[in-house]
Amino acid sequence: MKDLTFGTAVDGYLIFAESRKSPHTIADYSNTFRKFASFSGADKLIKEIQPSDIDLFLQEQDEVCQKTKLNYHTGLSALWNWMKSQHLVTENLMQSVEAPRPEHREIHPFTDQDVKLIMASIHSTKPYYFKGHSDVKRSLPEEKRTRAMLLIMLDTGLRVSELCDLKIKDCDLRNRQIRVFGKGSKERYIPFSPVTGQAIWIYLNTRETTNVNLSLLATEFGRKLDRHNIRHICERIGERAGVMNCHPHIFRHTFAITYLRNGGDIFTLQKILGHSTLDMVKRYLSIAMADVAAAHRNASPVMNWGL
Repeated sequence: MKDLTFGTAVDGYLIFAESRKSPHTIADYSNTFRKFASFSGADKLIKEIQPSDIDLFLQEQDEVCQKTKLNYHTGLSALWNWMKSQHLVTENLMQSVEAPRPEHREIHPFTDQDVKLIMASIHSTKPYYFKGHSDVKRSLPEEKRTRAMLLIMLDTGLRVSELCDLKIKDCDLRNRQIRVFGKGSKERYIPFSPVTGQAIWIYLNTRETTNVNLSLLATEFGRKLDRHNIRHICERIGERAGVMNCHPHIFRHTFAITYLRNGGDIFTLQKILGHSTLDMVKRYLSIAMADVAAAHRNASPVMNWGL
C-alpha cells in the first residue's frame, strides 16, 4: 500500500466505524480528527507522526478542559488501534502517549429552590420595557415542550445524547416508561412519574403528527433537538431564573443525588443511569450520605437539647 496520509486514514476509519460506533461517538471522533489535521496537516504521512506530535497537540489545546483532552486521546487511540488491526501500522504509537487526567470536579446538584425557579421560568420572558411599561412579558411558544423536556431530565437522569435520540415510540405513556439506547447501544427501560407522563402527553398533543418514528422532542419546524439546542435552552432558562450553571448534565446529577436522598439504592440507580460500573454512583452516594449526616447534626434531639 502507498504511504498513508492522516486524512486518508481518517476516511478509512470512519467508514469502518459507521456500523460499529454511535453517531455521537463518530461526531466526537470526527471533531478530534479535524482538530489534529488542523494542527499537523491532513496530508502528513502516518509514518511521520510521532508520539511527541500527539503530546504537543494535546498540550496546545488550552481552551478545553482535561476531560475533553482525554476524549481527544481516546479518539486518536481508536484510529491507531484500527490501523494496527488492519496492518496499516506496525505499532500503536498512542500507547506511548500519556492520557490526560481529568480534573476532579465537584458535583453541585440543583437545590429545591433552583428547580422551582427553573420551572417558573419556562412560561415567559423576563420583564422588559415597552411603550412606557417596564414589566412587559412575552409568552414563550415552546412552553409545553420545555416543561416535558425538563421533567424527563429530572425524573429519569437521562444523558442529553439519550434525550436527543428518543423517538415518540420509545415513550410508553400507559406503562410510564421510556426505552433508551445508551452507550454501546445498550437498551434499558426507565420509569417516570405520572406528572412527567402528563406533561409528555400534553406536549405530544400539540404536535401535528401521528408518526411515532419521529423524535420525541422537536423544534417548532419538526426537526430533532440536538445537544446544542438543549444546552442553549437550558442556559436561557438559567438566565431567566437566576440559576447558575443551568446545564443539561446538572439535571442528571440532581436526579441521581435526590434519588439516593429519598431512599433509592445504588444498584437500581446504576441501571437507571446506564453506568457500566458503580464508580460514579458511589460519588453520588457519598454526597447524599454527607447530606444525611449534616441533616442529622442539625436535627438531632441529643445535640439540640444539650443532653
